[in-house]
Amino acid sequence: MVANESTKRNILSLLVDNKPGVLSRVAGFFSGRGFNIDSLCVSETTDPLVSRITLVAMGDMAILEQIKKQLNKLINVIKVMDFTDTEFVQRETALIKVRAKVNQRAEILRMVDIFRAKVVDVASEYYTIEITGDEGKLSAFLRLLKPLGIKEIARTGVVALAREKK
Repeated sequence: MVANESTKRNILSLLVDNKPGVLSRVAGFFSGRGFNIDSLCVSETTDPLVSRITLVAMGDMAILEQIKKQLNKLINVIKVMDFTDTEFVQRETALIKVRAKVNQRAEILRMVDIFRAKVVDVASEYYTIEITGDEGKLSAFLRLLKPLGIKEIARTGVVALAREKK
């Protein structure tokens, strides 16, 4: 999909029944309308009968409005929240396995400290680093690590909650 004025990054948060098949139906709504889901996180809420689906998709705002209306009609969907014009807090976690040559370890540890990340595993040639933050923080950290040799990355995708009114 080519980006234009009506195409933008959309973050949706859905409260749904915590039942088999609900995620599949929600994802099907997006793929059936040509939306690629860029990021998807699902977890139980404080109520074990309810799950929160947080997803990020790029797409046309008019089509997104149709999808939101149709999602709200699904029996297993309790609530659909669009964070497009809302103040919200978002975070993502990544585990990054980076080459840690002896002469680079101090530099890696300085970067880990600056970005408030942490080394969660040490091997003879690699560090595994955990970092949490918004997309900008993770992207900046990855750009700095890339020249050192990133072997693997596992990212959670975005999780988000609306900010409370002050």
